[in-house]
Amino acid sequence: MTFAQAKLVRCVKGAVLDVAVDIRKGSPTYGQHVAVELTEDNHRQLFIPRGFAHGFAVLSDIAVFQYKCDNYYHPEADGGISIADSSLAIDWRLDPSQALLSDKDTRHPMLKDFDSPFTL
Repeated sequence: MTFAQAKLVRCVKGAVLDVAVDIRKGSPTYGQHVAVELTEDNHRQLFIPRGFAHGFAVLSDIAVFQYKCDNYYHPEADGGISIADSSLAIDWRLDPSQALLSDKDTRHPMLKDFDSPFTL
């Protein structure tokens, strides 16, 4: 996985719900997630290791993130899982049908249809 990234994420303005989902085949926590509210006031950070999908929901009118990544971004290797995948049981704190998504994010498959390149 030469294009995979680990990330350290923090919110420096506003508030977001930051989510990481284990997508490592063979992992006992495959498909499980962790969700953390990151705000400019709580100063929390979330480390997202390689082999975890990452998504977020902005909870404030505006939000500014800072990412520290251990590898360069390669758009040709980008992938994801649909925000509407109920099997993940993520409480996004918003109605997914009302989410503003990029064109790329609207095309992500459900986890059951996602062929993860990561193994444990």
